[in-house]
Amino acid sequence: MAISCGSLLVGLALAVSPLAAQRSPAASRGLNEVFVGSEMEQYLRLLQISGQSPLYPWSIRSFSPQEVARVVPRDSTQHPWQARYPLRADTSRGLVYAWVPPRVQLFYNSAFPYGVNDGAIWAGRGLTTAVQAGVSARYRGLSLTLDPILFRAENAGFSLAAGTPAGSFEDPMGVRIDFPQRFGNDPYTRLDPGQSTLRLDAKGVAVGVSTANQEWGPGVDYPLVLGNNAPGFPHLFVGTSHPVNVWIGSVHGRVVYGRLDQSDYSPYNEGGRFMSGVVGVFTPRGIPGLEIGGERFFQSQWPAGGIGLGDLTEPLESFFKANTGDPTDTIEAIRSRDQRASLFFRWAAPRSGFEFYGEYAREDHNWDLRDFLVEPDHSAGFMVGLQKVWPVDQERFVAFRGEVLNTQPSHLAWVRHQGIFYSGSGIPQGHTQEGQILGSPAAFGGSGLSVTSDYYHPSGRVTLRLMREYRHGRGNLEPGLIRQPDLLYGGGVEALFFRGPFDVTAGLDAIRNRDPYRGVAETNLRTQLQIRLGL
Repeated sequence: MAISCGSLLVGLALAVSPLAAQRSPAASRGLNEVFVGSEMEQYLRLLQISGQSPLYPWSIRSFSPQEVARVVPRDSTQHPWQARYPLRADTSRGLVYAWVPPRVQLFYNSAFPYGVNDGAIWAGRGLTTAVQAGVSARYRGLSLTLDPILFRAENAGFSLAAGTPAGSFEDPMGVRIDFPQRFGNDPYTRLDPGQSTLRLDAKGVAVGVSTANQEWGPGVDYPLVLGNNAPGFPHLFVGTSHPVNVWIGSVHGRVVYGRLDQSDYSPYNEGGRFMSGVVGVFTPRGIPGLEIGGERFFQSQWPAGGIGLGDLTEPLESFFKANTGDPTDTIEAIRSRDQRASLFFRWAAPRSGFEFYGEYAREDHNWDLRDFLVEPDHSAGFMVGLQKVWPVDQERFVAFRGEVLNTQPSHLAWVRHQGIFYSGSGIPQGHTQEGQILGSPAAFGGSGLSVTSDYYHPSGRVTLRLMREYRHGRGNLEPGLIRQPDLLYGGGVEALFFRGPFDVTAGLDAIRNRDPYRGVAETNLRTQLQIRLGL
């Protein structure tokens, strides 16, 4: 499973060494950076909503170079950033390479750690510095991206929650999850392979190995199962290269197998975990812009005897517990696995400048169909969102986005146990990778609301945002359990400027945290600065 980035690069170099390489043209600048949650990915999505780019499913990412070519604007001269980024796909069939531009990021948290949807980075209190750069290459259907990241968090001290064991940094909520409050007493440094991928697309099939972030489902701020809040994990994948026409519509899917690891500050010492999952989306004929899909994400302790057929086929098992497993399985065997599943939709109504999307997710199986129909809110959560684009003229537009999330245990907790979303009954690390939540931190037994407005213009972007999140709580639902929420709310401003060869992003957020476990109510000022050098 573990394949070093250097090995991938050497292998590709040997494979294509007899071929003459050419640099990707300037007109396609930025198209090798359409990573999950990236600036360019969100820009292309807004262009699609506004009707400037072709319709294409947005619920299975990251995109291949061929997929990126399908979502570029039809007219490269009619969008705000056309002078900076023409976004014309390079259709060369020979060997093409390009630098992934170097980026330096600085984050400063004044009071407590804070950062979401930032991949491998963990931004503690104090200054966090990250450096990222790489290279991409493509030959016909074979593509390679190497984009490692190195970051250092100052990780200054702050008051930990009451009840935290002496010398420990674990989450104090008494649930099974690897979600440290702080990564040790010293500065925290990590080198991560980042958005690195080697893949082959041929005859409609895609296969590859990757450490890049993935996002399943249509969410931007609050993906429920898998997004870019945590480091990407090493994985193999196979699926369709693009949606396949099946007459009644098109289908697009992916099967993924990977390895998850715990942080060095987990209270458990369970080693690696095996991940298996499947995600698929259907776009019905006659309803342009509609996507309907689903996903399943399984994890278990790494098989001691090696990966077997049963591990590989686990995502295909029945949705109902009554139809799964051997009746002779022990309770320990049943609980040694953990799963999350969701159904989602997205509708980007053509030429309306509007999209509406949502996701319903569950932890673990329902017992049977009746259980699902009678108590659909048991161990479940949802997210709904919308985006709207208003053109000002050919060179400017305004965008609005709002998302609402809720994974709090329902009133059923009075009569039927419900665990905290993302905690693991059989997997003590929960739904995490290297100590960070794979979905959305606000969905860790909580809820969230985000409102964002963007103004895009030829020289960059200006963004205003507001948020309110409730984390780490079950509420006062289970008899004998009184647990107050960890409440965060605030807002901020961010601006992107194009200056010569540099893209400069600067932002300031004020986040108020009312945290009864730490016995504080304090405001964190979070500042950020990113400088990207165009090559």
